[in-house]
Order: sequence, then structure tokens, then C-alpha cells
Amino acid sequence: MRMRGGWEPDRILRRENKGDTAVGLLTFVGDLFPDSKRGDLKKWLKFGHLAVDGSVTTAFDAPVAPGSVVELNTTRPFVVFRHPRIKLVYEDDDIIVIDKGYGLLSVGTDSSKKTSVETAYSILREYVKSKHPSNKIFIVHRLDRDTSGLMVFAKTIESKEALQHNWNNMVLERKYVALLDGELDKDSGEVRSHLAETVQHEVYSTDDPSEGKLAVTRYKVRRKGKGHTLAEFSLDTGRKNQIRVHARDLGCPITGDKRYGNGSGPLHRLALHAETLRFAHPVSRKDMNFTSPVPSQFYRYV
Repeated sequence: MRMRGGWEPDRILRRENKGDTAVGLLTFVGDLFPDSKRGDLKKWLKFGHLAVDGSVTTAFDAPVAPGSVVELNTTRPFVVFRHPRIKLVYEDDDIIVIDKGYGLLSVGTDSSKKTSVETAYSILREYVKSKHPSNKIFIVHRLDRDTSGLMVFAKTIESKEALQHNWNNMVLERKYVALLDGELDKDSGEVRSHLAETVQHEVYSTDDPSEGKLAVTRYKVRRKGKGHTLAEFSLDTGRKNQIRVHARDLGCPITGDKRYGNGSGPLHRLALHAETLRFAHPVSRKDMNFTSPVPSQFYRYV
């Protein structure tokens, strides 16, 4: 049955390997559809109609482990996400987790919207709508344009609200890694201040609780030398530009930070990366734990 606009909904068959041993994909699908011609099975493989545990594969011998789920889209090939500035880390019916490249806005600003600048949101919106025109994507949190690393987006309004309205309890761990200008005196510690913002949108620390919101950042040195420090940061609070301001407060601003540092640096970028994102799934409450490798160039200068 075709929907309005000529869109035919996907017909997807799902089968779990309930056996005790792994089976090659082509063999597994052939056993499910014994009346199908082998040529048809190979076409499904070649053109991306088959997925194992959510990952599309064209390998005939891809292992289907016990408990794994094979999906067959009999309507069209599965849509495979590809973009040079975003890596798709995880996706289900409720959320998408990505690894965002630096220099990419999370969501459009007033100025970027006027020039149709590409954003993580617009890229993912196009992707989900290519699967079905009614699909939507929702912003849950943001990374600065020049910060790379992990972000989660919601695919339903219910998931968005569950994550945003209970963010401090749903998010179990967020860890960032930064290359700093200068060498920190202490190997670990905490920065606690109230953050306020000027009319020019620059965030600053203050001891006056009536002027700003409390921000708490914990840090730990991973290595240091050559005039730089590689440090990890974890957040007790999630304020705008929190790590960048607190790194400056420590006397070691983030390398390449044009607003809170000297703006120069060997990497020609803000050296801040969202390495770890761990949260409770908004629907299943399953513990979701993701890690993104720290850019290798961060290690070259310590």
C-alpha cells in the first residue's frame, strides 16, 4: 500500500538466531527462505537489503551470532549513513549517537540559518527523512562548533523530553579531553565557580551566586610536558563554555581557544574533544556507554 506522495512504507522482516552457534549470513537467510533463488539472496546482499544487529552488510559470510537479529528490507535497500564530518555511532528507534567532527555546528544559529550552513542537526534530519518523510530528529544537548566528539539526538519527542527534563540523572558520565597551553601544577583537582555571561555572550567566572549559575568541573592530568598538558575533564554541571572558562581559570587555557585563550596553537583548532558519553536510555533505561578516540594530534605536543 502506497502512502500519500507515492511513498511505500518499508517492509522489514526480523529474525533472531535462536541457535547455539554462529551461522554465515547467506546460509542463515537461505534457511529462512528456502523457496528463494540463490540469485535473489545474493542480490539482497549486494544491494544492501540485509542488516545484522542494525548494521547493513554485503558480506555473505558475515557471522550471525546466537541472539543476533537479521533484518531484511523487502521494499528497498536500507539507508546507510555516510558523511565526512559525522560518524554514526549508534541508532535505534528512539535515539542517535554521533561522533561530531570539529568545525561543525550542532544546530543552526540566527546567522547560519540565513546562509543555509550545514549543521549536525540538518545532516541527521536529512538522513532520517530519507528513511521516511515523517521521521523527525530532536536536539538534546549541544557541543561547541569547534569541539569534536560524542552527541546524542532524540528521534521522538518523548525521548527528547525524557533526556532533557531529567538530564542530570539520566547522564551518568561525560568526559572531555583537552590539550592545554601550559603545564598544570596539580595532577588532579576541582574548579568551582558561578558562571555568568556578558552582553557579548562571553562567559566568565564570579564568586557572586546571585550573578551566575554554579559550575563544577573536575580535572585529571593524563600527561604533560613541552609546555602543554593533556587533561581530562568531567562535569558535575553542564554550563555554556564551562570547561573552556575553567581551564582559563586554572591558568592553562585550551590550545586554540580564540575566545578564552590566546587563539593560537599548533593544531589550528580548539583542542577539546568529548570522549565519553554514558547515559540511561530514555525508553529502556539500559546503560548506554560510548567512547570516542581522542584525536591523535592531541598527543604530539606533550
